[in-house]
Amino acid sequence: MALLHFVIILLYLLSSAGYVYFLFAQKEIFHRLSFAILMAGFAAHTAWIGYESFRLGVIPAQNLHQTLSFAAWCLTGVYLLVKYRFRLNMLGVFAAPLASVIMIAAFFVPEIPTTQNQLFRSLWLVAHIVILFIAEASMALACGTGLLYLIQEHAIKTKSNRFFLKRLPSLEFLDRTGYAFIASGFALLTIGLIAGFIYAQIVWGRFWSWNNKEIWSMITWLIYAALLHERLVAGWRGRRAAIMAIIGFAALLFTFLGVNFLLEGHHDAFTRW
Repeated sequence: MALLHFVIILLYLLSSAGYVYFLFAQKEIFHRLSFAILMAGFAAHTAWIGYESFRLGVIPAQNLHQTLSFAAWCLTGVYLLVKYRFRLNMLGVFAAPLASVIMIAAFFVPEIPTTQNQLFRSLWLVAHIVILFIAEASMALACGTGLLYLIQEHAIKTKSNRFFLKRLPSLEFLDRTGYAFIASGFALLTIGLIAGFIYAQIVWGRFWSWNNKEIWSMITWLIYAALLHERLVAGWRGRRAAIMAIIGFAALLFTFLGVNFLLEGHHDAFTRW
């Protein structure tokens, strides 16, 4: 399946190049071509996920190689879905390259052989993993939208760079779209964490064990909860919301990767990375 993995990376990279060219040329044909290539890459990626799930008998998220690939698949899938809803074509400039980088990282990470682990067959754990990965993909797109907001805001204020001013959507549209990503991602994040708590109760006999992964997951949840609270109560919008979306995603990345590399916890025993 190494060849299929390479094909997926190639398609994602071609899509990324197309989106970057679309940013400069602003010709719809390049957007449509890039989107079609990204869909082809996602289809191939879906075939890989399906094959690995069938081969392993469990969701392919047992080591870093599989987990990174699964994360890139979720990110691409969520972008393809929301693209029709929000018609934020320019977000492909962020989504496609990020998926490419994640897949390249997965390609160079050794695929450590995994043994059949009955713990991964729990429906609660499957729900926990899948829902959290979709939530993280939504938060990644919120971060990308936040970056576009800051770039566009700077272009409007300085009036020195009309390149982005003519190419990016309005600030109101970016702010509204970013909020939609965060609101939906936060709901999924909450559901995913609840599924994880229930699974922990079943396996370890307790909902919470002060594990490093659990602590940082809760910190990340609180960051997004604070952002939503302040937006609804204090009217946080625009620049503050964009910056908080970026900070929240940084915390999410640390929870996803940094905790496993720098700290210890019972999640390490599952994922072996």
